[in-house]
Amino acid sequence: MPNRLAERIASMDWNSLQLSLDEKGYAALPPLLDKEQCRAIIDTYDEESNFRSTIDMARYRFGSGEYKYYREPLPGLLQQLRVSFYLELAKTANRWLEQLGRDAIYPAELPEFLDQCRQQEQLRSTPLILKYEAGGYNCLHQDLYGEVFFPFQVVFALNQRETDYTGGEFLLMEQRPRAQSRGHVITLEQGAGLIFPTNHRPVSGSRGYYRATLRHGVSTITSGIRYSLGIIFHNAK
Repeated sequence: MPNRLAERIASMDWNSLQLSLDEKGYAALPPLLDKEQCRAIIDTYDEESNFRSTIDMARYRFGSGEYKYYREPLPGLLQQLRVSFYLELAKTANRWLEQLGRDAIYPAELPEFLDQCRQQEQLRSTPLILKYEAGGYNCLHQDLYGEVFFPFQVVFALNQRETDYTGGEFLLMEQRPRAQSRGHVITLEQGAGLIFPTNHRPVSGSRGYYRATLRHGVSTITSGIRYSLGIIFHNAK
């Protein structure tokens, strides 16, 4: 199963996905996880041995809900997602750096990038599962965790909107210099995903490329329970 998942990720139309990232700042993914895989990931939620940390969002004024960071070694499915998406997204990450006049710094494979995290004492795993009940939400934020960060992350919907929950749209807010913020409201079907920037992205202007800062969050869940999986590639300090 993990090998088939890696093959599906590698065979996606990455030219179109990269074009979407360049033009819109995000790229929607077709359903990659089937219902059984989604259910298996949700079932990890109540087994505390799977996790290194649990965060009550209200306590830190992050919103209302709960999320848990997986401990290493990651479950096989999550590890395969993290490794396979990194292989393709590292190419775009380095291209974006070059557009901004910087040298390419992201190695071709995830283990080498995690070595960069270790050198900065970023040792804690960051893939996470999030749970929101009715009234829950996630404030706009960025997931940086230290000096070393990867410019993309991926989120997957683990259950079905309008069936298991209502509301809870994914929010992406872009702030361009000397301009009003632009917001995107994105809905995801069960098993589908979204690639989006962790911090900023290059935008073409009259004088070359400039940085646009992005933050993401989740709108209020109006009924039911919403689960999602976040794949973050850098580790935390």
